[in-house]
Formats: sequence, C-alpha cells, structure tokens
Amino acid sequence: MPEKSTYWPFDAIQPPAEGAWRRAEKRQRRLTKPAGSLGMLEMLAMQLAAMQNADQPAAERLHISVFAADHGIARQGVSAYPQEVTAQMLANFVNGGAAINALAENLGATLEVIDVGTLRASGLADVIDARAGEGTADFTQRDAMTPVELKIALQAGFDAAERAVRGDAHVFIGGEMGIGNTSSATALGCAFLQQPASYLAGPGSGLDDDAVMRKARLIDAALARHADDEMTPLDILRAYGGFEIAALTGAFIRCAQRRLPILVDGFICTAAALCATQINPTTRDWMLFGHQSAEPGHELMLYALDAEPILNLDMRLGEGSGAACAAGLLRMACALHNNMATFEDAGVTDRT
Repeated sequence: MPEKSTYWPFDAIQPPAEGAWRRAEKRQRRLTKPAGSLGMLEMLAMQLAAMQNADQPAAERLHISVFAADHGIARQGVSAYPQEVTAQMLANFVNGGAAINALAENLGATLEVIDVGTLRASGLADVIDARAGEGTADFTQRDAMTPVELKIALQAGFDAAERAVRGDAHVFIGGEMGIGNTSSATALGCAFLQQPASYLAGPGSGLDDDAVMRKARLIDAALARHADDEMTPLDILRAYGGFEIAALTGAFIRCAQRRLPILVDGFICTAAALCATQINPTTRDWMLFGHQSAEPGHELMLYALDAEPILNLDMRLGEGSGAACAAGLLRMACALHNNMATFEDAGVTDRT
C-alpha cells in the first residue's frame, strides 16, 4: 500500500464546528419545553448543526449509496442463500423492488447502486460499475483482497462520497448487498476488538444455531491463520473484508474529509465504520448511527465506537434500510430544533 503521507484515506479530517454546537445547545435551552424533554432528538439536532456548521440543521437531501459484492467465504456455506442472490438483488434494486427502494422513494432520497465486485458483471445500465474483481477470495484460505483490489474498492467509496457532495446532500447513507458479508463483518469486528467469533457471529440471512456455530469456528480458524501483531488497519481490511465493506469504509472516510454527515446503518456498515475509524480516527466525529441490528455482534461494535443508535427495531436486512428508517427521525429532530418557538418568542415564562 502507499505511504500514509501520500494516500488519501489518511488525509486530515476537520472536527465539526464547535461554535455551531454551542449556538444549537443555547437554542435548545430556550425552546418552549423543559430542558432535555425531547431526549435524543435534541442531541441529534445539535450534532447535525455542528457537522453542517449551520444554525438550521437539515436532513432533507439524502444520498444513499448501496454497494454490492460477492464473497469467497460464501462457498463455505455460511449463508442461508446461494451466492447468485447478490447479482439477482442488483436487478431488484434497479427495478425498484427492494426495501431500500421503497424507503428511498418515501424519503425522496437519491439512490444509487454500485457493483464493486459481484461474481459476474451485471451489465445493467443503471448500476455503477466500480468492480475490484469477481468477488473476494475465501479469507479462511488467504487474504480476501490483493492490495490493488483494496485500493479500487476504497476508491469506489471515495467516488460515491464525491457524488453525494456534488449533489449537495445533507446526509450520506451507505448500504450493502453481498451474500456472505456478515461473515466478513464478523471477522473484521473480531480482529479489531480482539474477541472470539462466538461473541459476534449471528444468523445473518437466517442460519440456525448449528450453522452459526460452524460459521464462528471457520472465522476463528481464519483469525488464527492471519494473526500478526504487525497488521495495520488496512491490512486487516484486506485480509477479511468484502469489496463492499471496503467501499463503505472509503465512503465514510471521504465523507468525513468533505464534512458530510454520515448516518451509519447496521452490522455490516458498522464494521465498515469501525474500519474507517481505525484507519483515520477523526472519521468518528462525522457519524450518526441509525439503528442497532438484531445481529449479536452489532452491540459490541457500537459500544467500541461509543455510539448510541437512534432505533432498535430488531432489523437485520442491510441495504441501508435501518439508517433510512432513522432518517425520518433525524428530519423530525431538525424540524423541532428549527421551528419551535423560544420562550421569548412565545411570551412563555421560563422556569425560575
């Protein structure tokens, strides 16, 4: 990989605007309600105000990028669905039939689909071709990606973030599709958190308990195979990651560098968020977290990131669906912050 000093993921990230945070906090204290009575909605508005350096935070213009790729470990039977479902879901996204399509339409969001490395190119005109390869290698046998493949996948995320910035998005949401990607996300979580796979492995697309245990054993064996104290965060991502997880990692880092707020989805996207913060720690300052997945490892990742998710609805679909659901509440937080009257405006007596 290139030296840190010359490679864009390591470029500096500025923190959110402290002055905007203070102004938002002051306004929240003057709105016609008891202080803190709107709970997390108050914090969300203040965080977004600081990220956007704005007195009126906004979440109207949403940019959703769904990255798709295949995984070599899928051939080990770690998913309840066959690998061809990844490519079939690309067609479903394009035809408007997936959950994220329904949610994006409801939100009026921009939705794009990026092929970062399915087994076969889709040939679909409405899918962005950013392929790093024909699926990753089986990480239980060797590194999931070559250095060149990792660079291509990270660049796919960089490019998606730039499209969001050019579209003047208020918030970026990343989504993913890839049969076998919960195994990749679990391995990444285990490697970064130094935990055994039994703590993080879950049912993914619908495995029974015996299959989950088998998946955990495969991941533990892979962790032992790759174990090296000299591994950098990029090395870990290359060893275990999927192309779509690497693309999400790149998108999150670039959004932070471009001062674009990120609304993180579930287990897979949080694994990418963990990767991003390991590579460039200040990325964390630009993240809001949409929901807590039903995947057991997600809670551990959220704890490691000191993240408080907006929703907990027992979801585990992916695609960016949990974050898209949370976007509605983010909009409500902005509406309350921007449109409520202050005590002075309303002529209401404040508490003594």
